[in-house]
Amino acid sequence: MTDDPTGPSDPTGPGDPTGPRRRGRPSRTTAPTGPDARTRILEAARTEFAERGYDKTSVRGIAKAAGVDSALVHHYFGTKDEVFAAAIELSFEPALVIPAVLGEGTDGVGERLARYFIAVWENPASRAPLLAIMRSALTHEAAAKVLRGFVLRRLLERVAEALDVPDATFRAELAASHMIGIAMLRYVIRAEPLASADPEKIVEMVAPTLQRYLTEA
Repeated sequence: MTDDPTGPSDPTGPGDPTGPRRRGRPSRTTAPTGPDARTRILEAARTEFAERGYDKTSVRGIAKAAGVDSALVHHYFGTKDEVFAAAIELSFEPALVIPAVLGEGTDGVGERLARYFIAVWENPASRAPLLAIMRSALTHEAAAKVLRGFVLRRLLERVAEALDVPDATFRAELAASHMIGIAMLRYVIRAEPLASADPEKIVEMVAPTLQRYLTEA
């Protein structure tokens, strides 16, 4: 009896993902696609931007850290700037914060916004990528453009417009300037005594100013 030229049959079948791996491009059943891959890419992007800054981070490096192909990063997010914006959004979560800030009406909106902003920066998990973003924005126009677009259009401007006040964009920029200035001095430059101040004291002192920016006629 002659040997089968195709070799011994594979009991798992050719389409079974538990079968032997073949060299070359991964099959569709084993390719890192789907929500899990997207999550890994975002987490890798946050880490890469935090450790390397905007300039030295590349789509290829993000893909390598996430264990996926570079094409998959482009598929989910497009350009490096868009990955950068998505990494910022992961820290701020505007879809959650806007209802939380506005859900109780205009009374106390300044305090709720200040409390949310400080809480994001006080959380070590979100602080590291935000520090990288702030530092990159100071030296790289592309990073500054992404930060401006996200903070203004996707966060503060939406808050101001939802409050139905005149000059919503201008008000949003004033609020942004106040909070970003605090973040720069407290977390990046670490100027004292602001760097060591109790977060509750900062919220207490900043809230009335944000309230005036966003609600007073």
